[in-house]
Amino acid sequence: MAQITDASLREIITERLQATHVEVTDMSGGCGQAFTTLIVSPQFQGLNSLKRHRLVNGALKEEIASIHAWTAKCKTPEEWERDRGQDAPSLEGTVGGQVQGTAQ
Repeated sequence: MAQITDASLREIITERLQATHVEVTDMSGGCGQAFTTLIVSPQFQGLNSLKRHRLVNGALKEEIASIHAWTAKCKTPEEWERDRGQDAPSLEGTVGGQVQGTAQ
């Protein structure tokens, strides 16, 4: 098997899991040995976290076997839409995004 890349993983995940949104980050500095992913797929609907991960691990069994470290965050499209804003930095303690008492 050829070396796994973030682009090849993204393509495989999209195809095999009918993912609507995929983020893949190579955490190994381009070596293709450690990846973290965010996978958004309607196939996760009605599945708990363990079953989602089993589905992903089964779909990517061959690829996962050839890398050292693998992390996946699995969400349905509805969860992704609901939670997207939570990934942004907190604006608590600011006024209009500006920290109080700082120059404009």
